[in-house]
Amino acid sequence: MDVSAVSEELAELEGQINDIFRALSLIKDFDREVKILESGNDANTNRMLNDRRQSMVKELNSYVALKKKYSSNLASNNKRVDLFDGPAEDHMEENVLLASNMSNQELMNKGNSMMDDTDQAIERGKKIVLETINVGTDTSAALKAQTDQMSRVVNELDSIHFSLKKASKLVKEIGRQVATDKCIMAFLFLIVIGVIAIIIVKIVNPNNKDIRDIPGLAPPAMNRRLLWNHY
Repeated sequence: MDVSAVSEELAELEGQINDIFRALSLIKDFDREVKILESGNDANTNRMLNDRRQSMVKELNSYVALKKKYSSNLASNNKRVDLFDGPAEDHMEENVLLASNMSNQELMNKGNSMMDDTDQAIERGKKIVLETINVGTDTSAALKAQTDQMSRVVNELDSIHFSLKKASKLVKEIGRQVATDKCIMAFLFLIVIGVIAIIIVKIVNPNNKDIRDIPGLAPPAMNRRLLWNHY
């Protein structure tokens, strides 16, 4: 893997930013759903949801930090390669002018010295390339692991988002049922109060003809006595 390969890996990392933005959007939706259901949840459930949100935010921050580190390493390696290539071009004209005033032995010594410097520069270049390859390999492996983990987080966010929507719908349905039950109970309560009031009135004033008799509470009928005339 050379610098161009590292650049390709960086471009691939840039493509993952869209998933990060999507995950952030899902986290916002997650927060909204949690706030809607927060009043109906117990303290442990709210604490668990908050801890889960913090964990997902930390994971997304790690993806952003990895991208920044990757970009910094690439820029540093490019700079080091430029430094490695620069001196030969800057001093070429100066070396030509000095060579015209040297003897054969001096030219040989100077040539040997330049060859030694070149060999050392080549070795330094090899080390730079090797370090770049190692950094690219490690970063590529870390990127793959982080990408897989981010995909799992996004899938889990989708599942949680769907579950929260179902829970919100269920809570609304339960709320409507409770409201209906309360109305029915209030109506029955009024009926019971009315019956009790009628019973009390009939007991206090049993001769009140404005209120119909309630079965079982009507006053007993007067027994008729027939008078027989004995002749």
